[in-house]
Amino acid sequence: MTIHIVLVAPKMPSNTGNIIRLCANSGAQLHLVRPLGFELDDKKLRRAGLDYHEYAHLQVHDDWTAARQALKAADCHVVTALTTKLSKPFYDYDFGKNSDSEASDKAAMPNIALVFGSETAGLADDIREDIGADNWLRLPMLADSRSLNLSNS
Repeated sequence: MTIHIVLVAPKMPSNTGNIIRLCANSGAQLHLVRPLGFELDDKKLRRAGLDYHEYAHLQVHDDWTAARQALKAADCHVVTALTTKLSKPFYDYDFGKNSDSEASDKAAMPNIALVFGSETAGLADDIREDIGADNWLRLPMLADSRSLNLSNS
């Protein structure tokens, strides 16, 4: 199983740098979907990612359609949207059961994609609709909390 982390229109280079570090240390694949709120050589991005950039597998896509095609090519059978919209808790989601894979061995975990929107606007409605409401997940947090920082999610 490979985890793909998809950031759609991220705005803050420090958040993306922290996620680059996470991906380098966990083996997750990182996908950035334009527009980006920074340049890939931004000092804040580099500082937050320390020297992990060379160890992270990073792809940059011009739009959601290109990212979706890359996920399909990477054999991602589960694509989920992490959202604050009405959704089921992340820990209640059965990634194996919700796979679109036709593989006979459903016990094997499929490649999955966790899709996050920008820090300021979240995921656009059309992307959430493309992913499908059954695959909208909410990260667990206290009820009176506003939100988690993208790089902590």
